[in-house]
Amino acid sequence: MNSLETNTKTCSTKDLRAVRDALEVLNGKWKLQILIAILNGTKRFKDISREIDGISDRMLSKELKELESHQLVERKVYDLFPPVVEYSATAHTSSLHTVIYALKEWGYLHREKIIGN
Repeated sequence: MNSLETNTKTCSTKDLRAVRDALEVLNGKWKLQILIAILNGTKRFKDISREIDGISDRMLSKELKELESHQLVERKVYDLFPPVVEYSATAHTSSLHTVIYALKEWGYLHREKIIGN
């Protein structure tokens, strides 16, 4: 029996609720991409938009607001003309490093298994 099978069999209903809660926060096509962009340093809206291929400004704005409500993104507005807004990762975001790393590693394994490179 491999470690995945062992771990899966030891998951309780409480554990499954915790996984569901995590997936509700990180669900969708864009949230992890946004977090990864911001983990690489504080960025302005357009910098994030340019870094994430295919995201619309409206969707980026919506996703940033949701991530901010979950305390994963901090929005800072500078009182300048025109106003400057920057987005950065919060201390809470650093708790996702191991999750993102694990997803990256699994992604490489999955890609290799499915398409061979």
